[in-house]
Formats: sequence, C-alpha cells, structure tokens
Amino acid sequence: MGELMVGLYVFVLATLAGREVITKVPPTLHTPLMSGANAISGIAIVGALVVTARAEGTTQVVMGVLAIAMATVNVVGGFMVTDRMLNMFKKR
Repeated sequence: MGELMVGLYVFVLATLAGREVITKVPPTLHTPLMSGANAISGIAIVGALVVTARAEGTTQVVMGVLAIAMATVNVVGGFMVTDRMLNMFKKR
C-alpha cells in the first residue's frame, strides 16, 4: 500500500508540474517543442515495453499495453504535426 501511495503522489505532482510548465509556453513554441517531445515519448514506449514484459498479473499487462498504446499515439501525432509544420515552409 505504501508503494502505491508514493507512486500516486509522484504522478499527481508530475501532472501539476507538467501543466504549469505547458501553460507558460507561448503558442508559437508549441510545435517545435512537440518535435523534441517525440524523443521523450519514444523513451516512454521503451520503458512501457520493459515493464510490460516483466508484468506478473493481468491488470499489470493491461495497464502496460494501455501505456504502450497511448505513448505510440503521442509519437505518431507529434510526427504528424511536425510534418504539417514543415510542409508550411516548402516552396510551392
């Protein structure tokens, strides 16, 4: 029970800190920062794969697969936005 509370505490603090950081970024910087965040999401995919491979129960496996899926969606969406931004600068 203690580990769960510590994990929940870290999750809530990370969520609040992330929200605070994101709201301070001007809109013109969101797309370039998203491109850089794709690398972090890629690391999250690798971490979720490692944790899911060592999962012991059905709940852990389901949560791991869900984490892999959400991180993958984030990476793909980030690349799509980056591609769209780069197409804006191509000569017609």
